[in-house]
Amino acid sequence: MTKKVELHYDGNIYNLPLIEGSENEKAIDISNLRKDAGLITLDKGFKNTGSTESSITFLDGESGILRYRGYSIEDLAENSTFLEVAFLLIYGDLPNIEELTSFTKEISEHTLVHEDVKSILDGFPSKSHPMGVLSSLVSSLTAFYPKSLDPNRSSEEINGTIIRSIAKLPTLAAWSFKNRMRQPVVYPDNNLGYCENFIRMMFSLPTVNYEVNPIIASALNKLLILHADHEQNCSASTVRIVGSSHASLYASISAGIAALWGPLHGGANQAVIEMLEQIREDSGDISKYIEKAKDKNDSFRLMGFGHRVYKNFDPRAKIIKKAADDVLGQLGIEDPVLDIAMKLEQVALSDDYFKDRGLYPNVDFYSGIIYRALGIPTDMFTVMFALGRLPGWIAQWKEMRENHEPIGRPRQIYTGPTERSYVMIKDR
Repeated sequence: MTKKVELHYDGNIYNLPLIEGSENEKAIDISNLRKDAGLITLDKGFKNTGSTESSITFLDGESGILRYRGYSIEDLAENSTFLEVAFLLIYGDLPNIEELTSFTKEISEHTLVHEDVKSILDGFPSKSHPMGVLSSLVSSLTAFYPKSLDPNRSSEEINGTIIRSIAKLPTLAAWSFKNRMRQPVVYPDNNLGYCENFIRMMFSLPTVNYEVNPIIASALNKLLILHADHEQNCSASTVRIVGSSHASLYASISAGIAALWGPLHGGANQAVIEMLEQIREDSGDISKYIEKAKDKNDSFRLMGFGHRVYKNFDPRAKIIKKAADDVLGQLGIEDPVLDIAMKLEQVALSDDYFKDRGLYPNVDFYSGIIYRALGIPTDMFTVMFALGRLPGWIAQWKEMRENHEPIGRPRQIYTGPTERSYVMIKDR
């Protein structure tokens, strides 16, 4: 028998179904509340509202748990490639050897983009933010693949759009970087792996064949896996709600990129580096900024410490900390900004003030350090995030469409003027 929750309102009792997830999560189903009782709920920021039922990602912030399709993020980051995880998120299971070989081959056959994309790219000033360029280029793919505009086409055709999205985003992302640097674009080399190919397109020049360091490729592979999905976050919810209008996958991904662009979402690791540079410019006095962070009357905040969702420790941070240590240690990089980062990390992990408040270094802290060490400009950090989040967006869009979910249409509580009489302009 379905459990119910009673709502007593205006002399009436309304029985609301209690929904239970596979991990014992509970939710009150208010789908008919407006129809039955004339009520809606108000939940600013949707912090307590479940917008959908999903089988993709499970997240328990209190316990520091993150799983994709039931697999722990620790196991996936340690043992899988990014394309294996992408397959898992999109299709529901880890691929066998034949499936992964076919999936990888299909992606490698679609890494090139239409030559006319370069004309669009050339129209952007070099000062254009790479996220704006990337969002525009992804949206432009609808012009080159007009059949993709109809999300109700056959599953084979939808899958073709999925493959092209995964294949072409690294090319478009690398080209957005080249536009910023005003360097010639580099075409993909499909003899390389997914991460290696992207790194090469980022840093190669026509006269210099960039040799990809395996330490860098391994660190990037882990970062992409850690960023691949994170439940109903801002950009994933954006992709779902845009897709709910039957917008194409390319248009929905473009909207997701725009949502990720914001400093409260994907721009957090960029904010980490900007904070570290601020400390360096102010004589590099760590203790001064630790005290400022502890002072509740001071507006300064340590960026990259603590997490809105994880109340104990970000499980992704434990994984990427080791990758950051490997990159810094094995590449022998000397950078005063990164030195400050390591000193801040030591304080946060040992100081009772930070431990008691759960202000541990999070994934944004360590990913910012790695990207800085790799020579990636700060305004490209969010592009790297988008590259990792892509399979999650695709999985969310695909699930929403396959479940035939209705168009997203939140309600509101109106607080404006009541009805007023119109006054002619001569009398105002």
